[in-house]
Amino acid sequence: MANLGSSTVMLTGAGGALATAIAQELEDAGAQMVLVGRGDDLQRAADRFPATEVLDLDLTDAGSVDVLKKVKVDTLIHTVGAFRAQDVQKASEEDYQAMFDLNMLTLFHAVQGVLPGMLRQKDGIILGISAGQAAQLSGPKAALYTASKAALSAYILSLHDELKARGVRGCVLYPMGAIDTPQNRDEGMKWETMIDPRGLAKTVAHLLTRPDRAHVTEIKVYPDEAE
Repeated sequence: MANLGSSTVMLTGAGGALATAIAQELEDAGAQMVLVGRGDDLQRAADRFPATEVLDLDLTDAGSVDVLKKVKVDTLIHTVGAFRAQDVQKASEEDYQAMFDLNMLTLFHAVQGVLPGMLRQKDGIILGISAGQAAQLSGPKAALYTASKAALSAYILSLHDELKARGVRGCVLYPMGAIDTPQNRDEGMKWETMIDPRGLAKTVAHLLTRPDRAHVTEIKVYPDEAE
């Protein structure tokens, strides 16, 4: 089990399936948590996990940045995101805005909020959840989703290159398949071909304990192959 007893971790998307699994790993590892989310999902997370702060924030709103600047954290784990399937020729500007707002703008605002504090303390990790389509730069009926997740990856990796000498590092996690969530099951996906969020959460906890000279910037996690 990883030991994160000296760390304060901000977890966005609190209450979601992946965020819940990550929060359990963080609690088991002794980390202090700042939970960021919305509405009932956030409340369920706050009821289940101890947190130093619970923030109900819309991260698509620029006003969230000022709130986050008041919170001192060592790590940001950004799980906010959304998927919307659409034919390329039928995609609308509204589809474009939704994908980039939820998958990229939320990350941008979260980073703008926590980064000043990380730079002051000369230490910090920013970890984002991308997607297998972004790692492969392709995906049928997912052009906007793929593009927005690829933007997330490029942003974090560029941030890492720019700020690693100042103590702030970035990492991108690529689930190379659908995550096993109630929503995905409701949409007809089979659990045998999906990735267990608990496995992803253990990967995240492992990444957070790497020494500076062994930092991992990208990792792909694949589902088991169905026989």
